[in-house]
Amino acid sequence: MAQIDKIFSQAGQEWDLESLYADLASAKGKHLTPIEKAHLRGLLCGFSPSEIAEHLGKIPRGVESDLCATVYKYVKCLLEKVEKVENWRKIYEWLDESGYKSKLEQVPVKSLLPEQSIVNITNINLEQDKIVFQFNLTIPTSEVPELSQQDLKVDEHLDENQNNHNN
Repeated sequence: MAQIDKIFSQAGQEWDLESLYADLASAKGKHLTPIEKAHLRGLLCGFSPSEIAEHLGKIPRGVESDLCATVYKYVKCLLEKVEKVENWRKIYEWLDESGYKSKLEQVPVKSLLPEQSIVNITNINLEQDKIVFQFNLTIPTSEVPELSQQDLKVDEHLDENQNNHNN
């Protein structure tokens, strides 16, 4: 069983599998089986049912049949799709459009912006199936430390010393 959990594990790098598993389990009414998860991960990696069958050592028609009876059905229920799944790529597209595909690695904004940066959200709108944020971002440019009179005198003495050595 541990082996089946490792098959198509690269899907976890691009997809939010935990949320997807939980949401599909809700649509199914109980947890997904390890083989259902493997089939789903295979689809999310871009493998066709035949390629999934090859990786699992199964008959392609059997995997296609399993997908139709399980994963396709759960995804359609979850996303409230009524159309027939003509091609396995539809599942990939639907889940991607629904936000299950992970974005780039999430990094806290604080670690990206220099200190004293200011973010002001000016407006939030709902437009069709999107939430639109409008904001102003103020990022300070490199700071020039104020020079003290003492620092200037040190620089003047260095310049005088260099001039004396050059003469």
